[in-house]
Amino acid sequence: MRLLSIRFLSYGALAGWGKVWTVFVVALTMFVMPLQAQQTRELPLSIVAFGDSLTQGYGLMDDEGFVPQMREWLAAQDETVRVVNAGVSGDTTAGGLSRIEWTLTPDVHGMILALGGNDLLRGLDPALTRANIEGILQVAAKTDVPVLLVGMQAPSNYGPEFKADFEAIWPELADTYGVLYFDNFFKGLGESDLSAARQYFQPDGIHPNAEGVALIVKAMGPAVQALITEAQTRRAAQD
Repeated sequence: MRLLSIRFLSYGALAGWGKVWTVFVVALTMFVMPLQAQQTRELPLSIVAFGDSLTQGYGLMDDEGFVPQMREWLAAQDETVRVVNAGVSGDTTAGGLSRIEWTLTPDVHGMILALGGNDLLRGLDPALTRANIEGILQVAAKTDVPVLLVGMQAPSNYGPEFKADFEAIWPELADTYGVLYFDNFFKGLGESDLSAARQYFQPDGIHPNAEGVALIVKAMGPAVQALITEAQTRRAAQD
């Protein structure tokens, strides 16, 4: 009987220590979780530049592309933000739609969406381009990621109907989904006819050189700052 009572005492002691340990774990969790949340809030915003070779920096040195130059420009404006290069050379809007789900991870706070150039080069039906861009915007809306939608201009050689249908995609979808809008990726080059801005392009006549990128970034920069402001607002609301 004495041995049995000792066992009961041992089980009781263990049960007591179990309660103590549970209380300790709960208290630690209550301390650590707010600390982790605070640390997450203190991390810089992460903006994804989602596009094709224009975003990726085709033909340029590592520090000359759109993303590194945008990082530098934003830093000069005292913006504390990470700009992630999610540009894929040759990507169409269909390719973008296929990868947007796994690009917009929880640590992404905003997106610069600049796709459509390769659809244009291939002469794809503007209705397909519209559907793909809309699909990307739907994913962004579902994940509550604010977007800066960057428009594209079509040359006149495709015909007036194609040009009108293509160029209408971006402003109309920006209005439908209530996202920020920058009307033309090449706006900073200061020419409505890109053939008159050859000095800002690489020999292929499609991709801007480092000087051209600098002008593009300078023109688009304030719109990216507006995206950062919206991302900060949404982040604060989540807290």
